[in-house]
Amino acid sequence: MKGVILAGGLGTRLDPLTKVTNKHLLPVYNKPMIFYPIQTLVRAGITDIMVVTGGPHSGHFMSILKNGYELGIKHLEYAYQENEGGIADALLLAREFAEGDSVTVILGDNTSDADISESVKNFTEGALIFLKEVSDPERFGIVTFDPDDHSRIIKITEKPPVPDSKWAVTGVYIYDRQVFDFIKEIKPSARGELEITDVNNKYIEKRQLKWNELKGYWRDAGTFDTLLEANNYWAKKNKDEKAK
Repeated sequence: MKGVILAGGLGTRLDPLTKVTNKHLLPVYNKPMIFYPIQTLVRAGITDIMVVTGGPHSGHFMSILKNGYELGIKHLEYAYQENEGGIADALLLAREFAEGDSVTVILGDNTSDADISESVKNFTEGALIFLKEVSDPERFGIVTFDPDDHSRIIKITEKPPVPDSKWAVTGVYIYDRQVFDFIKEIKPSARGELEITDVNNKYIEKRQLKWNELKGYWRDAGTFDTLLEANNYWAKKNKDEKAK
């Protein structure tokens, strides 16, 4: 199993902070944001990792992450996404890196203390996505469950104005080798991007998509409000652990 962290984009929702550096390098309490998804992968036993980045500050990653050894990474590669082509477009850059293996993919603005090691260990084929119940479902890709079988997802809708549920796709995914073929099959959305939701729906069509709840804390730190929330959570967690 290999790991891919998607850390491209211009981070316009966090402007003017992102005029200084890439969004995923902004501080979340005492660490750069990208340290958190790295820790999630390393904790799950994934130490062969690619970081896909882009934008004018992409070079900043190398000075902070270096070869990744200090973070428990055994092998670290970088890829550059030239355009704002979407999450699926960024993932496609990892095709050669994956070498036919399965991949665990995490968005670079995810901060979580969840342990996904059992899911990684038990994964065999298809796709597994991690969900979390949220209070603001209109911000996320939201799943629609089979009314007769809550364990089965029948579709995923990106940022629905009237959500079918409050279960959001968190931006943590495990895919088999088919994912890169599916990316090649989908078309750009109305905003001109290759959407990971369309890829997940391809797996749904084949009845090859499963899901787990992402246990523990999770927050995407992509807005000022969620960045503040994440900072407050990790500050408290660190202080509580030091007090033990």
